[in-house]
Amino acid sequence: MITKLAWRNTWFKPLNTTLSIILLTASVAIITVLILLQKQFEEKFSSNADGIDLVLGAQGSPLQLILSSVYQVDAPTGNIDYQEAKKWMTNPFVKSAIPLAFGDNYHGFKIVGTTTDYMEKYAAKVVSGKAFEKDFEVVVGSEVAKKLNLKTGDKFFGSHGDAEEGEVHEEHAYHIVGVLSETGKVIDNLILSNIQSVWAMHDSHEHGETEVHDHDHDHAEADHHHDAVVISEEGKEITAVLLKFRNKMGIVTWPRMIPQNTKMQAASPAIEINRLFTLFGVGLQALQYLAYGIMLISGISIFIALYNTLKERKYEFALLRVNGATRFQLLYLVVIESLILCVLGYLSGTIVGRVALLFISGSSEEEFKMAFNPFEFVWEKEGFLFLLTIFVGALAAVIPAIKAYKLNISKTLANA
Repeated sequence: MITKLAWRNTWFKPLNTTLSIILLTASVAIITVLILLQKQFEEKFSSNADGIDLVLGAQGSPLQLILSSVYQVDAPTGNIDYQEAKKWMTNPFVKSAIPLAFGDNYHGFKIVGTTTDYMEKYAAKVVSGKAFEKDFEVVVGSEVAKKLNLKTGDKFFGSHGDAEEGEVHEEHAYHIVGVLSETGKVIDNLILSNIQSVWAMHDSHEHGETEVHDHDHDHAEADHHHDAVVISEEGKEITAVLLKFRNKMGIVTWPRMIPQNTKMQAASPAIEINRLFTLFGVGLQALQYLAYGIMLISGISIFIALYNTLKERKYEFALLRVNGATRFQLLYLVVIESLILCVLGYLSGTIVGRVALLFISGSSEEEFKMAFNPFEFVWEKEGFLFLLTIFVGALAAVIPAIKAYKLNISKTLANA
């Protein structure tokens, strides 16, 4: 009975109620987006960097090297000499070394020259076909296969660089020999080949700049001579090497030793990502403060609405007392009205926040090939947010509820 009456009273002034709900919705939505973004962002960055102690690459920004080589979301700092890198890859300190060679893309998805160790690192299984073995054979990540509708046996021509509209390499066609399982990691958005394919593609492209080719003849010949391409490692370059050490000595000494003895650098994913999180953390914290500020304003709005409504409905409350309602029932009525507003604001904020994350995910996936799950629930933090919302509502209802509790029946009715 009291709850039903509270629900009706909540909409006694629909504009005030709507304003309070909108303010709460905005604050809860912002905090919800931040909670989900922070959790999933950290999880994705941590899971993709698992098993990588250092990244060997060209000198430049260490963070840029990590972002481009580990997360595939930035342009590389440059290339390094493969022969020089190989000396460090075979060092006794090194447990595993995975070379990476960039250069081309297909419809915005990077074509990465590497070894099958890269697939094993991310636990990506070949669900259709086989792993690449010969030059210009590729396996495609699950997201690439899904979005571009690719399958084993298909062929395509890559575009130069990272831009989707780059110059198309028509010297050789890539042949899809396998499709990888879904891992939820960066490999899902990559096309993998051996490193020799990257070298052969760019060697033939550079050669083609000085000679006129019969492209129809080239296309026909490319399908028959993939096995015949012999590439010397002399003077060849790669983009980066993902290193894992046998002990921590290499992790500590190599970042200083590599730049002193070579033209390369060794960057630590752990250090650079912590630095990135620190930079992001400032912005996220500012947004959180903004959201809590909006929540405080919504609490004040609820308080004003309840206080003003109480003045207008004091005769109604007096009549309720005359008809047998207790003081506690009046107090309960006012508190319930406030809590109804808070629950509605929380529910709508949770929904709006997830819709916003859906749009953010679509944009980040298109730009950075990184998607977020709007349907995940972070029960601990979102549960705390719910309790905080309820607390704001209860706090806003304290003074109006006490005034309703202390209502003088005879004096109120006498002035009616």
